[in-house]
Amino acid sequence: MTDIAFYHLVRRGVDETLPALLEKVWDRGLRAVVLAGSPERVEALDSLLWTYRRESFLPHGARRDGHLAEQPIYLADAEENPNGAGVLVTLDGASPEFVAGFSRCLDLFDGNDPAALAAARQRWKAAKAAGHKLTYWQQSESGQWEEKSAG
Repeated sequence: MTDIAFYHLVRRGVDETLPALLEKVWDRGLRAVVLAGSPERVEALDSLLWTYRRESFLPHGARRDGHLAEQPIYLADAEENPNGAGVLVTLDGASPEFVAGFSRCLDLFDGNDPAALAAARQRWKAAKAAGHKLTYWQQSESGQWEEKSAG
């Protein structure tokens, strides 16, 4: 059983939210796989994690960087876990089959996009039916996370 946290992005997009969540993962000494929807998205995330804040650094890499097992944060566009990560972060509506191989999954979706919201509801139903432990977080007006539901 995997703990799956659904993050309903309303005030801030992925480019602002993802680095903050990955910092928490890294600060806890955990490894992560970030599953994106395309190779182009992986490239964009790679650039983002180098430049999102001048005073911060998140060690990460993708397949082209090599040393896959050593990457604390691994950026992927296919289902793989070469760094032995315990945390999976899904973007772009990814609904991976291998989620059960992780202790925790963070599912980020754009709550301002009706199609993304509907797809997230379907992922919630499927994850609940599969017996995963679920939580649902939504950004407040101030941009803070509020737990709205657990399943």
